[in-house]
Amino acid sequence: MQGLTSGEAEQRLATDGPNALPPLARRSPVRAFARQFTHLLAVLLWIASGLAIIAGVPALAIAIVVVIVFNAIFAFAQDYRADRAAERLSALLPTLTRVRRDGTLHTVDAVELVRGDVVVLSPGDRIGADLEVLEAHEFAVDESLVTGESEPVVRRLGDQLRAGTFVVRGEAEGIVTATGASTTLAAIADLARTATRPPSPLTRELARVVRIIAGIAVATGVGLGLTGVAIGLDAAEAFLFGVGVAVALVPEGLLPTVTLSLARGAQRMADQHALVRRLDAVETLGATTFICTDKTGTLTQNKMSVVEVWTPLGVVGIDGTGFEPTATITGSPDARRRVGELAEQALLCVTGRAVYRAGSWRAAGDPMDAAISTLAQRLGSRIDPPGREVPAPITRIPFTAARMISSAVGEHRVSTIGAPERVFERCVGVPEEAHRVLDRMTSQGRRVLAVASRAVGEQVRGRGDDPEEGLELLGLLGLEDPPRPDVHEAIQACRDADIRVIMVTGDHPSTAEAIAREVGLLRPGGVVLPVDLPADDGELGELLDHPEGAVVARVTPADKLRITRVLRARGHVVAMTGDGVNDAPALREADVGVAMGLGGSDVAREAADLVLLDDHFGTIVTAVRLGRATFTNTRRFLTYHLTDNVAELAPFAAWALTGGDFPLAIGVLQVLALDIGTDMLPALALGVEPPSARVMAGRVRTRRLIDRFLLWRAFGVLGPTEAVVSLLSFAAVLYAGGWSWGEPASGGLLAAASGTAFATIAVAQVANAFACRSESVAAWRLPLLRNRALVLAAAMQVVLLALFLGIPPVAELLGGGWPPPAAWAFPLAGAILVILADAAFKTVTATRRRARLRV
Repeated sequence: MQGLTSGEAEQRLATDGPNALPPLARRSPVRAFARQFTHLLAVLLWIASGLAIIAGVPALAIAIVVVIVFNAIFAFAQDYRADRAAERLSALLPTLTRVRRDGTLHTVDAVELVRGDVVVLSPGDRIGADLEVLEAHEFAVDESLVTGESEPVVRRLGDQLRAGTFVVRGEAEGIVTATGASTTLAAIADLARTATRPPSPLTRELARVVRIIAGIAVATGVGLGLTGVAIGLDAAEAFLFGVGVAVALVPEGLLPTVTLSLARGAQRMADQHALVRRLDAVETLGATTFICTDKTGTLTQNKMSVVEVWTPLGVVGIDGTGFEPTATITGSPDARRRVGELAEQALLCVTGRAVYRAGSWRAAGDPMDAAISTLAQRLGSRIDPPGREVPAPITRIPFTAARMISSAVGEHRVSTIGAPERVFERCVGVPEEAHRVLDRMTSQGRRVLAVASRAVGEQVRGRGDDPEEGLELLGLLGLEDPPRPDVHEAIQACRDADIRVIMVTGDHPSTAEAIAREVGLLRPGGVVLPVDLPADDGELGELLDHPEGAVVARVTPADKLRITRVLRARGHVVAMTGDGVNDAPALREADVGVAMGLGGSDVAREAADLVLLDDHFGTIVTAVRLGRATFTNTRRFLTYHLTDNVAELAPFAAWALTGGDFPLAIGVLQVLALDIGTDMLPALALGVEPPSARVMAGRVRTRRLIDRFLLWRAFGVLGPTEAVVSLLSFAAVLYAGGWSWGEPASGGLLAAASGTAFATIAVAQVANAFACRSESVAAWRLPLLRNRALVLAAAMQVVLLALFLGIPPVAELLGGGWPPPAAWAFPLAGAILVILADAAFKTVTATRRRARLRV
């Protein structure tokens, strides 16, 4: 069929509207906001607020409610922003389909499909509308999205195809019968509105951290509250003391800060052409230790072109770029004539074409098919002149991974194209020269296809009635797809990061070897074939798990799945690339499935966690780098939060341990002012710290957010430093004002001393924010303006401190006053000591690490 005209398509599109489902109902903002008031941390604070009212301290209850509301607003804003970002990023995924319009093949966006369009389908395509099959060749569809049936369903002439399903085998053409809201898929779209994903590893880890910290906060608050009763406090005072301790230890801003950090990481990846389909995959990318990558389009430029053709009559060279029909052709007239005939036969076996659109020639369909179409045009083919569609053969036998050939059975001839070894075994009398030419072409890194044919009705002794048997070899096509210019540097970056890389490709071993050598991926021992893969999984893991990587050629989708499972069993976090429909199982099995956004199938993109919008291996490395940076940033602001909690807890502990002889340096409202007022902005700024130059130096140390190193640094070094200096500043102001141990302090003196302690913690936290920018480098060695957001946040923190202490009503509410002039030396000293203590800890840690390595 010729299909609709462009005018008819435009008219129907205007009448019926775009081929798009009604937008999914977004999560109710009201419900999403309400959920922010019911998580574990919020529940703890609600309880504390209620108990404060019972104890007769409404100001504390109001302050705690303000904290809950503030935290809920912030967390809701970040979740809402992440949801909208995910919707915007999902729109970047290409969803294209091929249709016949005006008698030619066009590639259009699926939303432009209209009733009456004739759609051309190949393996891996997503069916964009309801269709009726007009023509089918060995055609099967995955309808699991609609019916739940896991096995592919064979569809024939007259059968119905449903929007949202995927082609898994064969080729077909169908006419659109329904689009958009009229499709079968639209009737079941409500399922997507209620579907929920299981919690990710990162979500579970965060929940674990929150539970641990909340448990410690409650236990510590109860313990110290009981201690207050034991030293003579009445029940109300002891309760307030316990509540203050619990509030001091609760990290109110933790969850929204993590959400912002992940969302920022996903946005950075999108800016680098890596679309993250799940927000939590950002963290998993940072933990990747093994990348299994395809060759074509990922390591190479995917600019496929036929550069040489061999026939028994001689060799023809083609010097042309891209899919332009013009080229310089060398070779004898007889050889060129024979190559023209070969190109026509090859063209019957493929569906992709080189088409002129938007001012340039480009591939419509598989780039390899388009390269063959370009060859035919360059040779003046009678079958495929520019702008005219190839007549469909009577029967097409499509390519499959198992067969590795495709054929067209016409009225007079059978034409076959595919992997040379598979075509040779179906041919009669293959010249010895063909084997020599094949070896030469593949050793030059060229992808080689063999083309053969025979007349219909010819009987070949011993070959039976199989139309693909008894063929005559017409020649060999040598296609060139040069490596990407910067892929060698990307592979070296992986080695520097202790990320192992293997090439898994379906190409000829010699082609794989030539490309692997050029990009620096070939190790001693050469290329491994599937027949050489050990049957034992342990031996296979030993073979592939090598620092220099490996190359596996002629690999099948089943081999990729097994490789993924074996490497994961060895403790690796595996990223697996894929573009075909049969790659979906391996993409789902991998920790990070990576699909091609330009040349990949819709099935692969749906199964993946990451979609490369430029199909570039270097983009994977960039995404891993940004994932590591996001994970590191999460640890940075966790260290920052936990350090502050130690400094806030110390005054309560000092008061309890001295039996009340040492006054309480800061109150609960001051703790809340520190957590929500001064500390939030620097924590958020740490979450967007740019990746350091060392983020890809060596394997990522841990997948746990909180480990021994982080705890020692926060609880053993930074937190105690802040706590000691703040308590000393408090005591110094008291003694300077005439206070004696065990005596009550006057109201004005206590306020000034408390304000000094408050200022000391706040200013020390400014220094702590800059110290937390790195786990190994001293703060003064880091470029100050590399994180401009942190500089601005620190300035805002100082402004808020001045407001909290300098506005009399606010200062009176919080319980602190403006420090005496001489007392400002303590906040300054606290900042300096935090920086020095952190640098000393980093030096000691590095020395111990080097000593362990020497041992």
